Amino acid sequence: MLKAILFDMDGVIVDTEPLHHKAYYIMFNEVNIDVTPELYQSFTGQSTINICKQLCDHFNLNQDPEVLVQLKRNAFKTLFANDPDLKLIDGVLDLIKNYHSNGLTLVLASSASMMTINAIFTRFNLNQYFIDKLSGADLKASKPHPEIFIKAAAASGHDKQHCIVIEDSTNGIRAAYDAGIYCIGYDSLNSKNQDYSKANQVVSHFDAITYERIKNVLY
Repeated sequence: MLKAILFDMDGVIVDTEPLHHKAYYIMFNEVNIDVTPELYQSFTGQSTINICKQLCDHFNLNQDPEVLVQLKRNAFKTLFANDPDLKLIDGVLDLIKNYHSNGLTLVLASSASMMTINAIFTRFNLNQYFIDKLSGADLKASKPHPEIFIKAAAASGHDKQHCIVIEDSTNGIRAAYDAGIYCIGYDSLNSKNQDYSKANQVVSHFDAITYERIKNVLY
């Protein structure tokens, strides 16, 4: 029986990818590295610190990964306050309200920092719908490790067999798969070149996964 929805944030709830992309490339320029589109896309769904550790290894950088993290976050903070591109994904607010009104427990499980999560949730008034928010940046392992979804299921108060994950990235879908949680892959325009093969189902529009359409999917 379906009791809880575990939401990813970037690419599922809010379209922060254009801002993250701009912020990362500002940071790349500041540390003088040339990151290809293919390398950048491989980072989708991972935490900032994990990405920066990989960058330091890949480019043999002398800087500490935390320095890169701070450069990126400073750029993102400026963009967040001034860039008009930041908006909720089309249809997701109606979906959140639909789940909430039907008694489902909602938990956020995002690789974003808690600072970013709180800023998004405050800006779009989302706290009223969610009982908890988890940041992968606060955990030992980043997606595709399943830790965040295991903890999110526990935070929901329900067995993972009664939970569904909504994810848009290869790493997030793999994390849900390895956690043993039913996963809906959201194939969005913002998540390019992602692998949805481990998702239990794949959708391109949120009206395909309203409560009425998925309430019996776990039987």
